[in-house]
Parts: sequence; structure tokens; C-alpha cells
Amino acid sequence: MQRGLPLAVEKNLKPLEISSDSNEAINMINNNNLLYDDIIAKCREILSLSGERLIVSPQKMAAVLFQLHHLIFLFVFFLSHPTPCVSIGDDQVLLEFKELLLNTSLLDSSWKKGTNPCDNNNKWFGVQCDNKNVIQALLLGGVGLSGNLDVDVLISLQGLRVVNLANNSFSGTIPDFFRLGALKSLFIDGNQFSGDIPGDFFSKMGSLRKIWFSRNKFSGKIPDSLAGLKYLLELHLENNEFTGPIPSLSQANLATINFSNNKLQGLIPQSLSKFGSNPFQGNPDLCGNQIGRECKTVASGEKSEGSGSTKWIIIGLVVVLLLVAILFKSKRKDDQFEKLEKESLDEAVKVHLNKRSMSTRTSMRSSRKGRSRSGSDMGDLVVVNDEKGIFGMPDLMKAAAEVLGNGGLGSAYKAVMGNGVSVVVKRLRETNKFNKESFDAEIRRLTRIRHRNILQPLAYHYRKEEKLVVSEYIPKGSLLYLLHGDRGIAHAQLNWTIRVKIILGVASGMKFLHSEFASYDVPHGNLKSSNILLSANNEPLLTDYAFYPLLNDSQAVQSLFAYKSPEAILNQQVTPKSDVYCLGIIILEILTGKFPSQYLSNQKCGTDVAQWARSAIEENRVSELIAPEIETEKDSLEMMEKFLHIGAACTESDHDNRIDMKEAIRRIEEITNLM
Repeated sequence: MQRGLPLAVEKNLKPLEISSDSNEAINMINNNNLLYDDIIAKCREILSLSGERLIVSPQKMAAVLFQLHHLIFLFVFFLSHPTPCVSIGDDQVLLEFKELLLNTSLLDSSWKKGTNPCDNNNKWFGVQCDNKNVIQALLLGGVGLSGNLDVDVLISLQGLRVVNLANNSFSGTIPDFFRLGALKSLFIDGNQFSGDIPGDFFSKMGSLRKIWFSRNKFSGKIPDSLAGLKYLLELHLENNEFTGPIPSLSQANLATINFSNNKLQGLIPQSLSKFGSNPFQGNPDLCGNQIGRECKTVASGEKSEGSGSTKWIIIGLVVVLLLVAILFKSKRKDDQFEKLEKESLDEAVKVHLNKRSMSTRTSMRSSRKGRSRSGSDMGDLVVVNDEKGIFGMPDLMKAAAEVLGNGGLGSAYKAVMGNGVSVVVKRLRETNKFNKESFDAEIRRLTRIRHRNILQPLAYHYRKEEKLVVSEYIPKGSLLYLLHGDRGIAHAQLNWTIRVKIILGVASGMKFLHSEFASYDVPHGNLKSSNILLSANNEPLLTDYAFYPLLNDSQAVQSLFAYKSPEAILNQQVTPKSDVYCLGIIILEILTGKFPSQYLSNQKCGTDVAQWARSAIEENRVSELIAPEIETEKDSLEMMEKFLHIGAACTESDHDNRIDMKEAIRRIEEITNLM
């Protein structure tokens, strides 16, 4: 008989029967592969209680087994009826977890007792399972939850690897997440947790790769046990109230860190020098080469404490006074401009903005389509695409408008026309490169586009002082918002299939633009996630494309994302491959779920997704870049990694070595054709 073998799990197992034949009992043990060591231990215990010697022969062991036949019967019975991968109690576990939560309206509709959380026909909101119906992730970020977190009840979910409770309203001290020792990702950023985190908090969480505790109210020292997490990939502790030194973190795979805006002190560890200065900003008492601040000796620090405080108070007062002066001067200029506008531009559009809305009024006396008033450079609204109906400037002026945003090209507003159509009005800045006729020709060229992934303009308005471009309003919003702003239902539904659909749609639109505007230096010029809108069925729609010819050189540099490509930063030159770079950023953003630092002029926030992808490929750890929301979809990991390689090829810093748009599209289509 072999020792230490597991109990058999066979459907034809028979319960043990009482027999007077010791040999029969021995044979039954052999045939059923009972755990010999455990039975021996129990036999020894019984024999010892009865005063017998602890030398156990197989025959004597069989005799003792008759005293244990009920125990053996239960062992064999339960192991002969294997349970499914999701235990019967998983729904009860999650419902018990939900019991102490508040504001659970988004969960109530699907979290039902007696149903399977992993049922494809009725999946529970925020619950992700693998292909064997094992719960692997709770994705409950941004759904307004508060109340108490009962972490202990989640211990029963043995396959749980990701917990995302970000951007909710939880408060109090940090829950006992350390009891979930197998977690790989823990996101609790954007809550109101407070207090100290015990120094050994992470000592039993050796599998952790991603820790996001930012935007809370944690205080005290950063736990030293972080240094023992050998697989740590991402650590975000910014915007808290941590004090003391930063622990020495020497993990080879550590890709992103952020300690900014705390109250940390002392020397920044040399092991973190590769991350530059940005992750340490907003900590006046930190020092080190990374931030260009020398560490003072204790004596000099004590001596200068009073004078240092006085210096900063004086600087603060000066800054406040300067801001007041600037605001006062700006207000006077605004008042003077409004007065001049009323006197000399009788028919100009008056715009009044507040934080949430825009109201408009006009004194225009004539609104005939396509005509200009004699002796004035003021024109009407020219409808160039009547698919959504006909409307004029008076309709636009009567509509109350909502401010949507203010980008590099200008401000955008939402307005509802008299015919019920919702539109977006974009006010373009500094587009005086063309006269009205040339401007009209360029806009009409855009309206001739017919592609399901490109949003065409509906109308435009031209004056020397102001240009408006009107397009259809898309309610679902932008890819940027869906990835980084919305943590509700729409974000939770952003699975791998939808992400592939978005990538493929963007690629298809870019393929068309690079054919239609092949003569342009950069056919799109402004491809980024905020300029990709999503239809109700998640079909991507490209906007703000082909504006490059309308802009002055200085305005193009400031406004177009193509000028964030490496060749543009170095030489102020853009090419069609600059669009390829932008496409690569989009692919990496979708796959990693990270906000690209490339979108910001100072690149002080976000993640350099291009550099991150290159490093991961070189170090053979590509799978670690996958967004936690989709990393549980194991069957698609190989395809995700292929897309990451395409994203890296598109963002190659050497312009000459970067693939062109045709090759990028070919690689994308090659992968998606295998789906």
C-alpha cells in the first residue's frame, strides 16, 4: 500500500460495510486509496487509549477500523460526490459580504440568493469568473458603496485574486485585507480610509502585484512589509498623509510608484532613482538626487527651522497677493471686452459661462442660410450635412447649452436644437489660416466621409473672430471617460471582447483616414482617447480629425496630440507615423487601463505606457501589464499579449524603426481574424 495518497474521487466508490474479516477491511482500504497516514494516526490514538502497544499490524488496524466505520463511510460518501467549481455557498458568501454595505442599488438587481454568480446568462454585477466558474475578481469600483467591509467572509472565495473597491465612500481604518493572502491586486483608492497601516500588514500577502491606496487619509509610516513583496509591480500611495521615510523597495519588476502629496521625510532610497522626480513631489521634507534637494544635517535642520517657516509664509503671502492682482486685472479686461462687444458687434453671439452650464442670446436680425450681412464678417450657420435635419443660428442661440470641456482646439458645448437633435458645438481657436471659402472647402471635405467609425460634421459657422463646428452628440461619451472616469456599469461591462471591438474600429477608421487624406502631413493629427466617442453598442467614432491644415503652426504644436510623438518633440515635425504613435498609445491604454502620461504637457501624472510596455517586453513580463478588469479572462491572455506587442511597435521611439499605419492595421486585423 502506498502512503500519503489522496482519497479516491470515483463515482463507483462503495461505502464500507462492517465485516468480521480483517483481510476484507484491509483490501477495501487498498482499493479506495484511503489516506493511510491519517488512518494510522487515528488507530494509534484509539489503541493508546485502550492501553494497547503502539505497534500496529495491518490485521489489528483492520479490527480497529470497525470502530471507525461511520467516519470512513462519511469520507468515502462525500468524496464520491464531487462538488462543482463554484461551491453552493458562493452566492451566500457574497450576499453576506453585501449585507453590511450601504448604497447597493447597482448590486441588488443581479445579486440574488440561490443563483450562480458566474452564470453567463445572469452574471452578478462586478463579479468576474474564470472559464471554470471560479470567482476571481470583485470589481465594485465607483458604484457609490459605503458601510462596513467584512473581509473575513471573503476568505471562502479561494480563487479570489482581484479586489477593486476604488472610488467609493468607505471610511475608517483599513480592513483586514491581509487575510486574503492570495490576492494579486488590491484597489481601494479614492475612498476615505484613515489611520495607520500596521507595519506587517503585507507580510502574508506575498502574491500582491498591484496596490492602489491613493486618495485616502492614511497616516503614519508606510509599512516596511512592502519591501517583502517580491512580485510587486505597481504601488500608488499618493494623496494621503503618510509620514516618515520611504521604505527601500528593490523589486526588479516594480514598474510604477507614486508617493506624491504626503508628509514623507528623509532620503529617497537609491533603489527608486529610476522613477525620476514626479512620484515624490509634494513632500517638502523629502531629499535626494531624484528631486534635486540635498539632505541637511540634523543640526542645520534644527537651526534653520524657524527661519524656514518664516520664509515659506512670506512666499505664500506674495503668491496670494499676485493671484489677487492677476484676477482683478483679468476681471477688468473681461468687463472692458464685454462693453466693447455690446457697442461694436451688435450681431455677435454673447456667451455667458458658469461652472456647469452656458446660456446664449443673440440680437441677430437675419438668419438666412449661407448668407452674410452686407458690410460685416458675420455669417450664419451653414448646414453641410442634413441627415439630422435643418437648423440655423437662431436655433443654436435659443438652445441652453452645457459645457462639455475645453481642449487644445477649443471649447465644446452640448445644445439641443428645436427639432430635438442634440449636438456638440466646438469653438475653434486661432484657425485664421484660411479664408471663409477655403474653410468651407475643408469642412465640406470632411462631410463627404462615409465610414461607420468616423463622425462627420453637421454644420459650421465662420467669422474672423470665431469659428464653430457642429456635430452630433454621442450620449455614451468618450473612451477616456469610460476607461478612467466612469467606474459604474459601463466600465464594469468593458470586457475584453468590447476592448477588441474598440481597437479594431479605431484601426479601421485610421485606415480610411490615411487613404482619404494621404496628402496631409498627418492625416488625423489628434488621435487620443478623449477624441474617440462610443456609440450605444460600443462602436468607436473618431472625432477632431484632419484639422491640421486649418491650424497655424504654433497652434498645431500646442493643440494636436501628434506633436507629443518623439519626432515632434525633438524636431517639431509630424508625419503619418506620428498617427501610428498615437494609435499605439490608444492600444496600450486600452490594454493596461492606465492613464497615459503622454496626454499631459508636463507628463507629471499618469503612466508612460510606451516605456512601460518596452521594459515589460525586454524583461519577459508582458502579462503583468494587463488591466485587472480583464486579466481574469485567461483564454484571451495570449491575444492580449500580441496586442501589447503591436502597441509597443507603434510607439517605437525611433521614427525610422516604427511600423507604418498599413503594417499596424495588418497586424491588428491578423489577430482579430482569428477570434
